[in-house]
Amino acid sequence: MPGAHATITFLSDYGLADPFVGVCHAVMARIAPHARVVDLTHGVARHDVTGGATALADCAPYLPRGVHLAVVDPGVGTDRRAVALTAGGHVLVGPDNGLLLPAAERLGGVDGVDGAWELVTPAYRLEPLSATFHGRDVFAPAAAHLARGVPPAELGPGRDPVGLVRLDLPGATQGDGRLQATVVGVDGFGNVALSALGEDLAEVGMEAGDTVAVEVGAGSTTATVATAFAEVPDDVLVLLVDSTGRAALAVNGGDAASLLGAHPGAAVAVTRTPRATR
Repeated sequence: MPGAHATITFLSDYGLADPFVGVCHAVMARIAPHARVVDLTHGVARHDVTGGATALADCAPYLPRGVHLAVVDPGVGTDRRAVALTAGGHVLVGPDNGLLLPAAERLGGVDGVDGAWELVTPAYRLEPLSATFHGRDVFAPAAAHLARGVPPAELGPGRDPVGLVRLDLPGATQGDGRLQATVVGVDGFGNVALSALGEDLAEVGMEAGDTVAVEVGAGSTTATVATAFAEVPDDVLVLLVDSTGRAALAVNGGDAASLLGAHPGAAVAVTRTPRATR
């Protein structure tokens, strides 16, 4: 379990234009000044719980043991619960809206019936409690107290993990050389991550060098299947497997999201075109 010198990772949809991230850092520094805070991202699309859950789960294999704070919380101020979950020596802190569970599962799964707690103990939150900023008043204090070694049971009563909110995360469908998926993220380079995985490409027979038809909304174009960006000329659309193992669309030296008009939640169809005969 985390101790007095633990690492806290932090993911949110707060962005960096406002003081939200900074004040959460400040709160954690007051409570656990020796904890190291690692910002995973604060660029999750606003209120995109699915995108936040996907990003956190994709990061999970690389996280050090510690406390993982995630806040994408469109239900702030309502009766949605604030929770801490333990999974494989890690503790995840955030709203009970499905954000945490995919990462917990990547870390080995919630630690049975004794692996979830509701964060309600007043001594471990800031008072008076804001109805609009639980990141500052509930989640950041909880993460910091856990990082300095406070047991999760001190922060509130145990809850049955079976009752936690679960997301229906998008997957991919395959058939006849065609792959249908959903955009799950767009990074700062304009690369478009899909709900399909690398093995889905292999399953429909898409190999490096193939040309595929790509449909996003009402638009369509073609892409080249490759293993690296630079295997195609500049400004050419490429389909590859990204660093998280997801199928992704990118433009070498350009912005695939702008080219395709792609955004999180958009439907994408990729179809293998017939290979030329020799």
